[in-house]
Amino acid sequence: MKALVYHGPGSKSLDEKPMPKLISATDAIVRITRTTICGTDLHILKGDVPTCEPGRILGHEGVGVIEQVGAAVSTFKPGDHVLISCITSCGKCDYCRRGMYSHCTTGGWILGNKIDGTQAEYVRIPHAETSLYPIPAGADEEALVMLSDILPTGFECGVLNGKVQPGSTVAIVGSGPIGLAALLTAQFYAPAQIIMIDRDANRLEVALTFGATACVNNASGDPVAEIMKLTGGIGVDCAIEAVGVPASFELCESIIAPGGTIANVGVHGVKVDLHMERLWDRNITITTRLVDTVSTPMLLKTVRSGRLEAGKLITHRFKLNDVLKAYETFSQAADTHALKVIIEA
Repeated sequence: MKALVYHGPGSKSLDEKPMPKLISATDAIVRITRTTICGTDLHILKGDVPTCEPGRILGHEGVGVIEQVGAAVSTFKPGDHVLISCITSCGKCDYCRRGMYSHCTTGGWILGNKIDGTQAEYVRIPHAETSLYPIPAGADEEALVMLSDILPTGFECGVLNGKVQPGSTVAIVGSGPIGLAALLTAQFYAPAQIIMIDRDANRLEVALTFGATACVNNASGDPVAEIMKLTGGIGVDCAIEAVGVPASFELCESIIAPGGTIANVGVHGVKVDLHMERLWDRNITITTRLVDTVSTPMLLKTVRSGRLEAGKLITHRFKLNDVLKAYETFSQAADTHALKVIIEA
């Protein structure tokens, strides 16, 4: 089969790889119909994720059709259309019983990281019964790809961890796909302000159409001063970091109001300075999290009802044969205006 393979920092190629096989009775083999590229894949290619070793097939998002199931899988059968969760969960270990599926002792974020992922024609899904979701007939499967990762990540790591509430003021640093997913789902809670911060004018324009109340371009000027002007000199109740670089996290530290919450979402590959000399007396909460996908069933219903327009995040479409072009397009978003790209296998 064809697959996008990571060969070490800065190196990838579309290769011929052996078809995956069932290893455990709880596995399923899924024929991928649509997948996508995540910002985390770009972090892997930068060398920020040492758990992903050369030779790995990348990708942790997608939808597809069940090709084969192990003997212990009873809720799915060949031919079923399924949504693949970016998080693999056994449902039995202590972490899973606490709803922390991302820390499952035999799962977690392993797809496209510790085991071969979804940017291929076929993928093996461990713990299939608790790591796949049935797709109802007639659903927009392209839009549902957004439920593999970015929507639950933006919602759980950003909105829920950030304690977004009715009437609160929210700043989201980074208007890429994850930041926009946080913007879309923050509106569930009717905050008074959602301020988007980014260096890309096009992404800020998109954010306004997605429901942002104000946008700040930090490519020029003083974003802290702009935020203080928008909030009456107080700062924001919730600052969501959706980039994964030191400057964006430190900006969150500078704009958070007393009693506020900084919710980190970004994948960080280098250290970040924590300015306790400014924050020690301000009753600030800082949260970190890897998405657990506990919200996926709710988000699936919300997307199907039309209340959450997941398909708005898709800007480009490619065939698997053109996956290298898809990566080029996604990684040069400032020039291509890419948000999420769909790759048809």
